[in-house]
Amino acid sequence: MRVDLLTREYPPHVYGGAGVHVAELSAVLRELVDVRVRCFDGPRAAEGVDGYAVPAGLEGKNPALATLGVDLLMAADVEGADLVHSHTWYANLAGHVAGLLHGVPHVVSAHSLEPLRPWKAEQLGGGYALSGWAEKTAYEGAAGVIAVSAGMRADILRCYPQIDPAKVHVVHNGIDLDGWRRPEGPEALAAADQVVRSHGIDPDRPSVVFVGRITRQKGLPYLLRAAEALPPEVQLVLVAGAPDTPEIAAEVSGLVDDLRAQRDGVVWIGEMLSRPDLVAVLSAGTVFACPSVYEPLGIVNLEAMACGLPVVGTATGGIPEVVDDGTTGLLVPIDQVQDGTGTPVDPERFVTDLARTLTSLAQDPERARTMGVAARRRVEDHFSWGAIGERTLEVYRTVLG
Repeated sequence: MRVDLLTREYPPHVYGGAGVHVAELSAVLRELVDVRVRCFDGPRAAEGVDGYAVPAGLEGKNPALATLGVDLLMAADVEGADLVHSHTWYANLAGHVAGLLHGVPHVVSAHSLEPLRPWKAEQLGGGYALSGWAEKTAYEGAAGVIAVSAGMRADILRCYPQIDPAKVHVVHNGIDLDGWRRPEGPEALAAADQVVRSHGIDPDRPSVVFVGRITRQKGLPYLLRAAEALPPEVQLVLVAGAPDTPEIAAEVSGLVDDLRAQRDGVVWIGEMLSRPDLVAVLSAGTVFACPSVYEPLGIVNLEAMACGLPVVGTATGGIPEVVDDGTTGLLVPIDQVQDGTGTPVDPERFVTDLARTLTSLAQDPERARTMGVAARRRVEDHFSWGAIGERTLEVYRTVLG
């Protein structure tokens, strides 16, 4: 079997969870089938990986138009594949067109849904209508759809009721268990300590850690407001960059400035860290915060749990499928506006509940450590990439009959 994976992100150009997913999935699938990866951001030197640049004449145009131009180039090269598997709206139309053009089944992996991210209109303007059209067309025409959580599956069937429910399969995201692990041994611990201190983090103080892009769905402004109520000894460590828009970048920057004016121990790391450095930062933390208002699953939660951190996360989307409330972390209740934005009905209550829950673990390090051990065990038992690869292959076999 030859499978062509179509994606915007692929190393070294990885910006979020979908890019991590495709990189790890392609690695395990290569042990089982013939895999070709087709991605954005120009030519690649890696064997079995083809990268595409924006076609001449579309550079500098609306990003959605540039995306569709790349999609057409990718679709043209799929000839010879037995199945095409696309990830995110950026590559969905490439998969749809390739399936029609070459007469092969198209499988879509749902990492997020455009109708549930209306704030992207700030980023794409009229291109948001194009991204929604591309996604809808691909999903409704796909031979199979993979949802990264049961919550995501429900969202898919709600947003796209024309899809046959039998075509929508749940396969969770996975985690590289060896790559995400607390440092062990004197040399590794000393190196990790140096990394942590170099970023201005005091490893002897309790800390709440956030990792994610600066985008509406990640809920960072709510966390920054909640941090005002954290005990003074608790640090807030933000590994946050790649803002979607200048507006949210300015909002977050202003909130960080306000917070720093009230308290010390606010660390903001704006650049993308290497995996070893991020593991060091996570492992030095007390609790991981995931204040997302929209999160189909959240690979970043798996990464934190694999490093032995309990997660305080919003009880929305696929987060409750990852965080075992009371065992591997704590869930923060949220009542959300049903307009696609995920906005809390009562933002102040959400902020208060988030602050209270974070404080309860940050001030109880023994409970946090116990939950962290359980968190590591949970990812080992349920989210290994080997198991995810086998389940994905089962979907391929079902689609191919």
